[in-house]
Amino acid sequence: METFIRNVGDIDAHDRQALERVLGQSLRENQQLVIGIVNPQVPPQGAQEPLPRGINGAPALPEWCNVYAGLSDEEIADIEAIILRATSLGCQG
Repeated sequence: METFIRNVGDIDAHDRQALERVLGQSLRENQQLVIGIVNPQVPPQGAQEPLPRGINGAPALPEWCNVYAGLSDEEIADIEAIILRATSLGCQG
């Protein structure tokens, strides 16, 4: 990302008015204007990756959400019973 920093007091009146119209607010003499240029195809540093899209454009769930994949209803019920029993006994973690 390319970044430009300008002191508002150093910007001529015509350019300052144009910038104020773009920003939608007045600028004060003691402020600085920081402008960054980014390439929209490259996510900025520290940006989170967008969620992968599934059916109808809805966010796809991460792999860990498929913990019961391949199990029968009976196996899932057994696991849930163990979890419920453990939580009722105060086991957490």
